[in-house]
Amino acid sequence: MSEYFSLSDCDVIGFDLDHTLCRYHLKETSRLIYESFARYLVEYKDYDKDLLNLTPATWDFCCKGLVVDLEDGNLVKLAEDGTVLRVTHGTKDLSTEEIIKHYGPKKEWRHFHSLSTSFTRSAKYYFYDNYFDLPGVLLCGKVVDMLNKRGNEVNSDFWKDMVAAIDHNYNTSAFKEDAGTYFPSVKRDPSQYLQPCSDSVKLWLRSMKSAGKVLLLITSSHSDYCRLVCEHIIGKDFEELFDIIITNALKPGFFSLVPHQRPFRTLVNDVEESEGLPSLDKPGWYSQGNWPHLHKLLKTMTGKPEPKVAYFGDSIRSDMFPARTFADWETVMIVEEMEGEGVPKSEATMANEAQAEPLEKRGKFEEQGMKSPSAVSNQWGSYFVDTQKSDGEDEDAQKLTWCCHCIHKYSTMAIPSVEHIADLPLDYKFPRFSPDKPYTTGYYPRPPDSVLKR
Repeated sequence: MSEYFSLSDCDVIGFDLDHTLCRYHLKETSRLIYESFARYLVEYKDYDKDLLNLTPATWDFCCKGLVVDLEDGNLVKLAEDGTVLRVTHGTKDLSTEEIIKHYGPKKEWRHFHSLSTSFTRSAKYYFYDNYFDLPGVLLCGKVVDMLNKRGNEVNSDFWKDMVAAIDHNYNTSAFKEDAGTYFPSVKRDPSQYLQPCSDSVKLWLRSMKSAGKVLLLITSSHSDYCRLVCEHIIGKDFEELFDIIITNALKPGFFSLVPHQRPFRTLVNDVEESEGLPSLDKPGWYSQGNWPHLHKLLKTMTGKPEPKVAYFGDSIRSDMFPARTFADWETVMIVEEMEGEGVPKSEATMANEAQAEPLEKRGKFEEQGMKSPSAVSNQWGSYFVDTQKSDGEDEDAQKLTWCCHCIHKYSTMAIPSVEHIADLPLDYKFPRFSPDKPYTTGYYPRPPDSVLKR
């Protein structure tokens, strides 16, 4: 395998939608998602109204890459070897002594093997690795605090209510029925939450199309929400850019192999046809589906026995791990946390933010300094590297986090946004992550501060 990666060598370029092709105004979206989950718990499950009261400082607790242990209400940050770096019970930090008491002298998290080898959902834990459910980290912490305050036992029952809150707001009919808080708010004022693609990204997509690349959009969002987002960020003609659009893809299950694969379905007025398709015969807009059937169609479209695919996504669990492990695609991970650690924002992103709504419309959270969920958390530390407190040793060991390790293992390269590479020629050669190279190799335009310093 070449030590460099170039889009010009690929036959197919695929994109996830949310937080990949579409950048969100993270603060506004996070507040909306939190409110939509918390409001459900208060109104339907009789939780304390205090869950709805947040201060800007509260948002420091939000940090991607944490695992909630559903059996005890602990939130855990893991090192690459599965040992525990930091823990909270609810939102309260556990001391080194408490961590050792709970996890033993080696500080091993008991479900690490299960999580790290399959990434499958579990009744014992939940891995927070994307911005769509990240506000749930803060809500989980506050719910556990509330249960402790009431003197209630903390067990996995609270998680059933959390799942119900997610389903109430995000289920496939919620957009059409104006159910929950999330979709009605985004429909009412998309520009408050969605950042339009820059002209450079639109030109970049068109240049790939002109160069004969097959362009692919795969999202777990339903077709009606996907259309709203794409029309807002790209324009009414967005469908002309993509040869194949797959919505409600239910990743990572989309990449499952026989016998678990789901058939593709056609859509009529955003409703899935009840009869699944036996195979995928032509380009178009489809729902659900599976990678083997898509692979056959891509062979036909490119005329190649093994078409080379590059896929951009923002989730380790839903995008990087399955696309690399099962489909053997080149994978480019969007890691907005890089911008929180010294990597400059692209000029297009800065211009976009300058054109966004004026501060007075953004409200008091901006003025009072709400932390962006992609910025480094004071309570949790860096997304990439952290110190492990060692008993009896003068020096604290610097360790890669498990998420950082997964980026290196399952991604070809990592970038803060597609805007960062949209102005580069298609034959630009990016150094790829490699076990034989320093772990700073693979980040573009440069590694995050904590990785450089280690």
